[in-house]
Amino acid sequence: MRIIIAGAYAIGTHLAKLLSRNDQDIVLIDEDEERLNSISNDYDLMTIHATPSSIQTLKNANVQNADLFIGVTPDENMNMNSCILAKALGAKRTVAKVNNYEFIDEKLKEFFNKLGIDSLIYPENLAARDINNGLKMSWVRQRWDVHNGALIMLGIKLRETCEILNEPLRDLCKPESPYHIVAIKRGDDTIIPRGDDELKIYDMAYFMTTRNYVPYIRKIVGKEHYVDVRNVMIMGGGNTAIRAAQTMPEYMNAKIIEADEKRCEYINEIVDTDKTMVINGDGRDLPLLIEEGIKNTQAFVALTGNAETNILACLTAKRMGVRKTIAMVENLDYVSMAESLDIGTIVNKKAIAASHIYQMMLDADVKNTRFLMTANADVAEFTAQPGSKVTKKKVYELGLPQGATIGGLVRNGEGQLVSGNTEIAAGDIVVVFCHDINMNKIEKFFN
Repeated sequence: MRIIIAGAYAIGTHLAKLLSRNDQDIVLIDEDEERLNSISNDYDLMTIHATPSSIQTLKNANVQNADLFIGVTPDENMNMNSCILAKALGAKRTVAKVNNYEFIDEKLKEFFNKLGIDSLIYPENLAARDINNGLKMSWVRQRWDVHNGALIMLGIKLRETCEILNEPLRDLCKPESPYHIVAIKRGDDTIIPRGDDELKIYDMAYFMTTRNYVPYIRKIVGKEHYVDVRNVMIMGGGNTAIRAAQTMPEYMNAKIIEADEKRCEYINEIVDTDKTMVINGDGRDLPLLIEEGIKNTQAFVALTGNAETNILACLTAKRMGVRKTIAMVENLDYVSMAESLDIGTIVNKKAIAASHIYQMMLDADVKNTRFLMTANADVAEFTAQPGSKVTKKKVYELGLPQGATIGGLVRNGEGQLVSGNTEIAAGDIVVVFCHDINMNKIEKFFN
């Protein structure tokens, strides 16, 4: 598959790295030669030093044979214009990153399609959705809903209170059990577990279950004492903070602390002031945090543009008794450090946006793809096609590649877990967890 990426910035370079591991034919276009050199030395891709809005540049990139053209420069106008040109020159699909929330209105989708832009992404909106998912379950680090919640994957940090430590998984995850453990993150390693593996204290365990068994999972991992989030304090008043506040569940209230007075005035104009209070101040100011009631706050979300500030602010909030903390960490070099410091949920807009784009390069029968940054793994919904390999044998006989495991399936709208003796039927939506493996190898089982 030929993929052309316009913009060697955060999302573009992360996406190029993500795609290069799948042996794709990648072209990266940027006007800054230094940015291109910093990535081309480490990854197998072609670079073009030019403006992506030039017709000649696009022709030089062989855009007429491109399966996917991606515009992810900081300039939304350049992204959209280059997508329009790329589509007109023959690119099969196009996607553009935008900075204006108005553009992603569902009513405008057909309008942009006619222009030649197949998909628009607004990273701040994607990040806000992740943040609110994290707030809904204060005891969960990551949550991923499959087929509108028919199945749910929960990433949970295990503590001393967990009831299922140090027992072989074959004894815990039986065919009749209400959950499966599809992966374990232990230190820097991601484990696709087998029957003799055990859960250890401080592991990040990924559970697949159905909605009605979520309270049971909460009990066995020892998280029943975690209070539900009602009051949220947000440090930083950027677009992600605004979208998070605007889309927060009705039962939650937010306080946004922003240092810029004019920005505070702007935020006040566009948020629901009955649910969101905007405070002009420095979120690192401890007396201010105490005055604004941080000790009665269940969640602290640090969304400034500085990763170090966000990490330190979350550590401070934890010391002051806040149970749930979420930090925006845009610098990938700091992600592992944030994990080791036990920050809580980590949000990275470029990784979220890259996951969203990544799905576009997969077949139409692959839905809801997600790259789990902390586990260095992909999780996706595949639809089993009639006559496909996955429908002809029991799960244990399929011979899935090492590093892949099936977490569950949705049949006729009902979620169910999978055992080795499960037989997958055509039309089933199957959840596959893949660590360090080319997703295209999994597609072949379902087509």
